[in-house]
Amino acid sequence: MKRILAVYDIDASYAERFADFANQKEQTPFTVIPFTSMEKLQAYSERNQVEILLVSDSVDKEILAGVKAGQIVTLSDGEVIPADGEYPSIYKYQSADGIVREVMSCYCENPIEKALAVLAQKAAVIGVYSPVNRCLKTSFSLTLGQLLSRDSKVLYLNLEEYSGLAALMNEDYKGSLSDILYFYQQKNFNWMRLSTVVYSWGSLDYIPPVCFPEDLDLIGGAEMAELLTKIAVESPYEILVVDLEQFGKKALEVLEICKTVHMPIKEDCVSAAKLEEFEDYVRAAGKPQILERIQKVKLPYHGGLSRKENYVEQLVWGELGDYVRGLLKGQVSRWEN
Repeated sequence: MKRILAVYDIDASYAERFADFANQKEQTPFTVIPFTSMEKLQAYSERNQVEILLVSDSVDKEILAGVKAGQIVTLSDGEVIPADGEYPSIYKYQSADGIVREVMSCYCENPIEKALAVLAQKAAVIGVYSPVNRCLKTSFSLTLGQLLSRDSKVLYLNLEEYSGLAALMNEDYKGSLSDILYFYQQKNFNWMRLSTVVYSWGSLDYIPPVCFPEDLDLIGGAEMAELLTKIAVESPYEILVVDLEQFGKKALEVLEICKTVHMPIKEDCVSAAKLEEFEDYVRAAGKPQILERIQKVKLPYHGGLSRKENYVEQLVWGELGDYVRGLLKGQVSRWEN
């Protein structure tokens, strides 16, 4: 059954633009329907179950009483929002991404919330990992995610202690992987919770990394693998790109759930020795099957992108983007089988 998020605003273009955007985003687990007539909204709610009503705060509360909706969230014209209102309220003139995240957050606070999952084919988990330092691993991961997202529904997750992603994306995050780990450990995680912290860079969706390095210490490798599998099964994404920290022993348990592992390497003797030591450890741990999934990649140097401004955007059009495009030929269909 469709879950409906109705949007009512006297500005027809606002409601329609928001609905068009939200219906294209993987983080929106609702069908969004815009209304500019209160009569049509009331009639629709009589015949259909409206899970959430997103409505201008200028609408009289007595009129809203005629709409049958599981939850009402108001759109405020002012940035200062009273905390003691009858309905939760969010700022109207922020990004549509931000509105979606805040609406989902309000919905998850609703005591009648149920554990929800999207019935979809399990996403392919693609790992990016290397025992070698300063090997362009994250640059490769972001380029891979951006290019894959042009044809598939992709979610990028960074499991590093210090990713630098906030500065690269020039974003002040209100939620992150830290929140997801907390909900998971409290056995209160579901797709709705995940959607409250999903951000977008163009067509690529991503979850901001942990707020503090110690947050990663609170979850074991098997738990992280289980969480990623849950996301792959319950979300509408087709591919998860997981950018792994070296992560010690825990990395092997995450690598086990990956269909493919891209491993950036370098040719100097120290890097070669680290790689050999890693492979010996994998065999000694009794997990040689992981080595069969690893695809070693020697990435081109891209010195022209030394500035962080627009760095992520430029990756796709440089030497690294050309390299990843060549690498991807013929691989996506294999991942989705």
